[in-house]
Amino acid sequence: MIAPSILSADFARLADEAAAVHGRADWLHVDVMDAHFVPNLTLGLPVVQSLLATTDIPVDCHLMIDNPDRWAIGYAEAGSYNVTVHVEAADDPVMLAKNVRAARAKAGLAIKPGTPLEPYLDVLKHYDTLLVMSVEPGFGGQKFIAEVLDKVRTARRLVDTGHLNLVVEIDGGINGDTIEQAAEAGVDCFVAGSAVYAADDPARAVEGLRRQAQASTR
Repeated sequence: MIAPSILSADFARLADEAAAVHGRADWLHVDVMDAHFVPNLTLGLPVVQSLLATTDIPVDCHLMIDNPDRWAIGYAEAGSYNVTVHVEAADDPVMLAKNVRAARAKAGLAIKPGTPLEPYLDVLKHYDTLLVMSVEPGFGGQKFIAEVLDKVRTARRLVDTGHLNLVVEIDGGINGDTIEQAAEAGVDCFVAGSAVYAADDPARAVEGLRRQAQASTR
């Protein structure tokens, strides 16, 4: 699956930017940043609500915020398909997953590049998505950190053996030069920002990334 990230889109034309990948994107990835958990500030719930009203692409909200236990439910109730919180910010990630699911959204758990996966394997049994960050969260356009693929391989093995039941997602530096190694490691869903929205034809860029990922896993 390919999830274009609107962090690289034109914020003044979000409805048009979503339409540009309609029929091609599997999810539309929305980065919510609060200038506290990460140093950058992007957008919040009112903008997400407006975006949800303009597109039927499933919206994948990635909350890079403090106190997600309080705020994540609103994004689920607004109609987001998947709401991802950071394990480093959540006070009670198991209860938070239950609350997000009760609000009829999928629950995702994000892990920074330097955060080990193993301490959270039991927690992940309550989640629908694992988002492995392949850059430090907070800014787009960063260089891909290949070392995180060890976490992807571990998660893929646990999913394939039935110990976990979730989508393995990756976010950060995904483009034509990196998507194949991420696919080979076992990623299911690829978040791509500038690789899609800096292209002349975003829809064609999505399909090009998908072909590369598929070809590398045959």
